[in-house]
Amino acid sequence: MNIAVLSTYPPRECGIASFSKDLKDNISRMGKNVRILAITDSGAHYRYPSEVIYEIKQDERGSFIDAARFVNDSPIDVVVIEHEYGIFGGMDGKYVLDFVEHLAKPFILTTHTVLPNPNFRQKWIMRGLGSKAAAVACMTRRSADLLEGIYCIPDNKIYVIPHGVPAFKNKSRDKLKKSYGYSGRSIVSTFGLIGPGKGIENGIRCIGELAPSHPEVLYLVLGETHPALVKQFGESYRDSLVKLVEHLGLKDNIEFINHYLSMEELGDYLYMTDVYLTPYPNRSQAVSGTLTYAVGCGRAIVSTPYDYALDILSNNRGLISENTNSPGELAGLIGSILDNPTLKRGLESRAAKRGKTMTWTNVAKQYINLMGVLIQGNMRGSKFGSLVQTP
Repeated sequence: MNIAVLSTYPPRECGIASFSKDLKDNISRMGKNVRILAITDSGAHYRYPSEVIYEIKQDERGSFIDAARFVNDSPIDVVVIEHEYGIFGGMDGKYVLDFVEHLAKPFILTTHTVLPNPNFRQKWIMRGLGSKAAAVACMTRRSADLLEGIYCIPDNKIYVIPHGVPAFKNKSRDKLKKSYGYSGRSIVSTFGLIGPGKGIENGIRCIGELAPSHPEVLYLVLGETHPALVKQFGESYRDSLVKLVEHLGLKDNIEFINHYLSMEELGDYLYMTDVYLTPYPNRSQAVSGTLTYAVGCGRAIVSTPYDYALDILSNNRGLISENTNSPGELAGLIGSILDNPTLKRGLESRAAKRGKTMTWTNVAKQYINLMGVLIQGNMRGSKFGSLVQTP
């Protein structure tokens, strides 16, 4: 089976690129030939690895058309399109439609953002992609309902396949804290490419509410500023966060780890974490790879109520606030975990159990199974096919 993935790809730094690299690596380990059609942002130049067989210029419509013709003339059997509105050129990424209009091979659409209230163009794009896709993969049941109800994609095309989790090596929390110089601290962490919309201000104010009763708390904000943000505005956003920390007198309780984390380093920080926090303010966020990783490591998690968190943290796998912008509420939930070891152990156990179903090995198998179904032309007729059993 010859597979092409249309996506951003490392060394470009973004969540979709990381997802595609993990998907490619794990499908390749199962003996499948996976190649990449890499989308390069305007003005950027990357030294792509050998698996990248075609480079698409994000802001050039003709580049998407040429890529489709390249695939048509190749031995590729099936294409996987990783869809996020912001990575394709044109208004709301409409150039992806030019790719599929000229594509003669079957494709799977993987939806990383499923908006509950799309504008006209966003709805038109998703409907167009869904109508032409052989199958549409989404990562939660909530997203599946939206794809059918809002975007009119037939339910027999929709498959629920979770976001993958890397195979982190489990390590001792106390030993990690000692080696990093954090002994005696209660670690709260958030990681990812930093930028507006991640709610980091909310997290900082939350620690301001928590620190008087838990002076030992240390909030680690892990990750560099999003490269696209740096390109346009420099480090002005991060500087504003630092000023907020200083204004609230939290220099002893908040630390910024300002670089792109390797998987080994990320695993260390996650396994030393006592409470993982996702303070995102956008209720409609359909996917969070960072939250997925925290679940995979079996962390006690506190989150604001966005769609992905409500799905993945259901059945008491985490604590979710009522409001998206209530630092005091988040502080209360974190404090309840720090004060109750039994609650903490229960949350960690349930998260870890869910995480075991989401390893990249399992996710890759599901994509391979789906591709096999498409190539054989044996589509299912049941509602929302799920290729994994969710506990």
